[in-house]
Amino acid sequence: MLPRILMIEDDERLAGMVVTYLGQNGYAVAHASTAAAGLAELKANPPALVLLDLMLPDADGLEVCRRIRALGAPLASVPIVMLTAKGDPLDRVVGLELGADDYLPKPFEPRELLARLRAVLRRPQLAEAETSVRQFGRLAIDTGARRVSIDGQARSLTSYQFDLLLALAERAGRVLSREHLIDAVKGESLEPFDRSIDVHIGRLRQAIEDDPKQPKRIITVRGAGYVFAKVQDA
Repeated sequence: MLPRILMIEDDERLAGMVVTYLGQNGYAVAHASTAAAGLAELKANPPALVLLDLMLPDADGLEVCRRIRALGAPLASVPIVMLTAKGDPLDRVVGLELGADDYLPKPFEPRELLARLRAVLRRPQLAEAETSVRQFGRLAIDTGARRVSIDGQARSLTSYQFDLLLALAERAGRVLSREHLIDAVKGESLEPFDRSIDVHIGRLRQAIEDDPKQPKRIITVRGAGYVFAKVQDA
């Protein structure tokens, strides 16, 4: 079965080009031109990934992203790649804070879009064969189920955030720079938005730290990057 992409985009010409191009590269693409139609399609036929335009006629794309992340499992964890004509870095930060996995400004090269989609969709496959659970005090990371829990209670993470946490946990005790983390998670040289790592770290802390303002699991090393604590809940 072809991987299924849901594109929520009101630009019919752009949508038609993307549908054709991705179809030629092995993807089945469903298109919705409004937020309402997109959310309805998402619930009726859950896709492998959502391509979401920031500016829609009936709702802001950021609000749509928030609504998706507020849905119950498994819909809430569907990867989201945001598309926008806006170049303001603040829009990128807000989108990532709301749970987007990646961000691609318009106009974009079809090959770059394809590379980003493949990178996002590849992440669950990398852990598919693994069934081990990594335990750090009260925090458990199930790499096979791609599930994170504390005291047995599941914590909601996007696909990108799970992979970022796993990259940190696999190198526990080592200081990792932003560039190292970007390479470890994306696996693609796509000139990523560097500060997005800080946004995702903030979201991770909200999910796994007892007090996100005084983190004990993901520690900032000023001027160097981040380190995942080997010993937790001491």
